[in-house]
Amino acid sequence: MHKWTIGCRIFWLSVLCLVSLSATAQDYPPAWDKPFPAHRVVANLYSVGTYDLSSFLLTSDDGHILINTGMAGSTALIRDNIEALGFRLTDVKRLLTNQAHFDHVSAMAEIKELSGAQLWATAPDAKLLQDGGFSDPLFGGSETFRPVSVEHIISDGDVIALGETRLTVHEHPGHTAGSTSYSLRVHENGRDYRVLIANMGSINPGTKFHEDETYPGIRDDYAKTFKSQKALDVDIWVAAHASQYGLHDKYKPGQPYDADTFVDPEGFFALVAKLEQRFLTALDEEKQAAQIESEQKH
Repeated sequence: MHKWTIGCRIFWLSVLCLVSLSATAQDYPPAWDKPFPAHRVVANLYSVGTYDLSSFLLTSDDGHILINTGMAGSTALIRDNIEALGFRLTDVKRLLTNQAHFDHVSAMAEIKELSGAQLWATAPDAKLLQDGGFSDPLFGGSETFRPVSVEHIISDGDVIALGETRLTVHEHPGHTAGSTSYSLRVHENGRDYRVLIANMGSINPGTKFHEDETYPGIRDDYAKTFKSQKALDVDIWVAAHASQYGLHDKYKPGQPYDADTFVDPEGFFALVAKLEQRFLTALDEEKQAAQIESEQKH
């Protein structure tokens, strides 16, 4: 496993969740819109996002797929990163997201307009995208990003095909009801790599699993996600936040390309196990707190 420890990843996941709960357009971590050089992950998969908010570009001769767009001010940065690799934003044909929270989709509407691409999303996240996050059960009640239309609904097991790229959809709900991971196989240096663009099952502060649950079925959704992720075959993985997969420990700007740079199956499964344990602990703590409250009332 890379020296980036699971403990550090869990710490930063906690920080990110706390920030997400209170962040506004004027109050969010500098790393969310701090520039970071574009770089190749493996084969035709590139990272074109900011220092911490991941955006991924999958290229083909028939057009490109862009996953996540970050904050509202990230459009120029993402476009510049795409162009630095020798590609064009106007050649992006499909837009996807790991999750419909403002830190991952606030630039989606602008990038959609500039590229002319279609936005595809799961049904639950499509609703959030189209109402600007207003209906989000935890952070909603007002628009947290510019609403954007969705052209096509994707579901678990669907294969998104563009050129030679074949991207399989994995619904991994919980963080949002429509959270999504994507997998593909690539061939590089004489071997195949199983690649996952993951949405991890982190828990936002304020999430409820028992009485007044954040949304109906959230407890089962998290359990489903952990079960699904533990069953995946993974060689290389990246995630919606760079800090989740230890980007800055694995890669330094200017580092020569090596297809094995992001090979880290042990790190993925260890993080899934840690997050599942946090989920189980949260269930127990919430249940115990409810029992204590009930006893105090009688």
